[in-house]
Amino acid sequence: MLRKLLIFHAGFQRYETGLKLQSYLASLVKDPSENIAGYLFLVEHHPVYTTGMRSKDYGSEIEQRLTALGADFHRANRGGFITFHGPGQLVVYPILNLNHFQPKVKWYVQTLEKTIIAVCNHFNLTAYTTPDTGVWVNEKKVCAMGIRVSQYITTHGLALNCNTNLSWFEEVTPCELVGKKATSLSAECGRNINIDEVSPFFLLEFGKHFQCELEPCSKAFVEDVFAEIHADSEQK
Repeated sequence: MLRKLLIFHAGFQRYETGLKLQSYLASLVKDPSENIAGYLFLVEHHPVYTTGMRSKDYGSEIEQRLTALGADFHRANRGGFITFHGPGQLVVYPILNLNHFQPKVKWYVQTLEKTIIAVCNHFNLTAYTTPDTGVWVNEKKVCAMGIRVSQYITTHGLALNCNTNLSWFEEVTPCELVGKKATSLSAECGRNINIDEVSPFFLLEFGKHFQCELEPCSKAFVEDVFAEIHADSEQK
């Protein structure tokens, strides 16, 4: 059975704005009257280091060192460890009601990984998984994943390095994997591969693996959502 998902293109946003957008879209998916399987929220972030619930305690000194580089720093309620998001990285937050798919977290994560492996295949790259969540190419991580599932509603998601500046990852131990490196589609293919080139392949493979139809949100809806979260921020 094909389910319909709405694609929410957010453009270039700071991580904090992304969190607010996720929360708002999740509230719509939770509402039974909406009767929607979910949203596929695509965004590119201003440089930011985020820690997950499994991360060790990163104190103020480390936070100050990282923000001095020009990056934001956030402690998130997702799974996983510390990672980096920034320009040239396709960040996708699937806001799904798993009851419309399979209400199993393991199935969800594995299907996300299969989706990314299929995307890499479009660029003639042999990608694979390991016991550590995410997708790898040539023993380097090309896609990190960190999710949250509450009452079968998913938030957070994945970050696929397209033409990301990989030097940002050298400032931390991404995903707490000592001795492991990050890579990008561009680095592995030896040519510049940007988000615009990758996104259509991602949407194609996501639709196949999650057996859903993807339809862009209307411009009016996107504008209304941004207006709502900005109004809510001003009230606070």
